[in-house]
Amino acid sequence: MWFLCVFYHRLLDFRKPEVEALAELFGEEIAENESLQWRLPEHHHNDTPFHFVQLSSEEIARNIAKRSILVKGMYELWGEGTCYEELKDSIQSYPDFRKLPFLTSGSTFRISVETFGKALTFEEQKNRIQSLTYIPFEGRVNLKNPDHNFFLMEMDESEENNGLQPILQRRIFFGREVGFADRKLLPTFQLKSRTYLGPTAMDAEMAFLMANQAKATSGKLVYDPFVGTGSILVSAARFGAMTMGADIDIRVVRDGRGPDCNVWSNFKQYGLPMPVALLRMDNNVTPWRSGLKEMFDAIICDPPYGVRAGGRKSGGRKILRGTVDPYTVPEDKRTDHIPSTGAYSLVECVHDLLHLAARMLVMKGRLVFFFPVLRDENGSGEVKFPEHPCFKLVAVSEQILSSRYSRVLLTMVKVEPYSEEIKEAARLMHLEFRENHLKWLEDGNIHSSVFKPIDSSQINTDSKTFKDPKPKYRGKYV
Repeated sequence: MWFLCVFYHRLLDFRKPEVEALAELFGEEIAENESLQWRLPEHHHNDTPFHFVQLSSEEIARNIAKRSILVKGMYELWGEGTCYEELKDSIQSYPDFRKLPFLTSGSTFRISVETFGKALTFEEQKNRIQSLTYIPFEGRVNLKNPDHNFFLMEMDESEENNGLQPILQRRIFFGREVGFADRKLLPTFQLKSRTYLGPTAMDAEMAFLMANQAKATSGKLVYDPFVGTGSILVSAARFGAMTMGADIDIRVVRDGRGPDCNVWSNFKQYGLPMPVALLRMDNNVTPWRSGLKEMFDAIICDPPYGVRAGGRKSGGRKILRGTVDPYTVPEDKRTDHIPSTGAYSLVECVHDLLHLAARMLVMKGRLVFFFPVLRDENGSGEVKFPEHPCFKLVAVSEQILSSRYSRVLLTMVKVEPYSEEIKEAARLMHLEFRENHLKWLEDGNIHSSVFKPIDSSQINTDSKTFKDPKPKYRGKYV
């Protein structure tokens, strides 16, 4: 059955992957190496908020809309057209057996008017609703709590469609609401009201999107190897998943800013189940027993790639260079000891992450993580993503943050069991990736490339109001 899926006009690259992940979560049967069937309304382009999606039941559509972050609503389309005459013909030709159960005298209803790319006055909305008298509504109007919600949606053909490309003709839709989004979730979990925050805390909207991509739900165990202040795990716990995290900084996972301001207090703030464990652990040298594997249902993380925080691994610079031998901490000093760490390149970090996921994820488990992309001055450049023989890449969603810098959310599904042969094949793939990837990635120049000071020669110093400027940077939302 085809449904009209109306998206919020933001994070355009993340919309379809989120819906497809949730469709699988709620029981939609999708053949291997295939995805949901999508189609665009006539005269529309890919960035439009209106898309048609084929789903097997209303229940799945309702559940997707209720949980999704980017879906505004799911609708059973009764009619569409380029003008109200076409809309009338389309609605009247829609089968009566689909319409009449929702038009009975014992039910209540409400009709709402929504637009995209323009605004309508109250009088204009009223006139549009009154033009629908040919629909045989027999029930009573109830604006507060109706049994059935109907929506009249209109998109203008103006060239000023919220930054979208102009469409050739406007499109008008009328349909019955099947499911709608709960937008109270984001204001409740917004970072500015969070008890414990750090410089790398994941935005609430993005954290929930990552949890949806990982299909976090009740009965699943979700792990974040770079837990920080726990923003991603908070989102996974909100959807009912059991959580577990690790971080190399003992001060973050153990101490925080005191007994009432730490990772645990973030879960307590929202009344969520506490994590199974928070560990001080190095992603480069993990302490998992050799026989322990296939433990997690999903791994969700934002690896340190040197913009707001650089990666660290165990061992100081002298130890990593081999100039001094590793040391043993005396028993009486272990409680307050903070281990020395050294630089941890992103290439090495991602290789260790893929190795961890290949070993510790269950079959069909998901690995969801961000990967940075830095393009040339023209905004172009070939991008090669990390690969692993255990995983299939199922979704790539790019968030553009500046003219040269963006980050890509990669979603991988484990399709092959871990073995020593797989481990060796992954090592060879890593060597090829390390050799062929962009030089800045290995050399750690991403921070200086993103936060590049403006050329002082471009600053006009002749103005009487000129003041010695503070360093200005090209980074945005990083």
